[in-house]
Amino acid sequence: MTEPEAAPTRTESPFKGKTGVRRVLNAAGYSWAGLLAALRHEDAFRQELVLAILLAPFALYLGNTGVERALMIGSLLLVLVVELLNSALEAAVDRISLDRHELIKRAKDMGSAAVMIALVNVVVVWALILTA
Repeated sequence: MTEPEAAPTRTESPFKGKTGVRRVLNAAGYSWAGLLAALRHEDAFRQELVLAILLAPFALYLGNTGVERALMIGSLLLVLVVELLNSALEAAVDRISLDRHELIKRAKDMGSAAVMIALVNVVVVWALILTA
């Protein structure tokens, strides 16, 4: 006698399923909403965006080659990407619980450390290019 098969479990989000151009348009909308949410709710993102906007023209002027310019601007964009991920992590963790917990603290501290490393990367990249 064979065992009855268990009902299949859903492993993907029920919100998935769009394909083609519709998926691309949805993704663009979600990305835009994420950027607006970061601008509206995240002071650190706004500060780092201002820093990127102020430094990007200097990168274009001070970089001697396309590679130097790309590295300088890329390092600025990396800070914004890491800050967005850190903010997303913090929002998700805060949704789960606002209680003090060692694992929550660890996750938030690691996200903050990632942002700090991205900022150090800006300083290192710019210093190496400008002193070469």
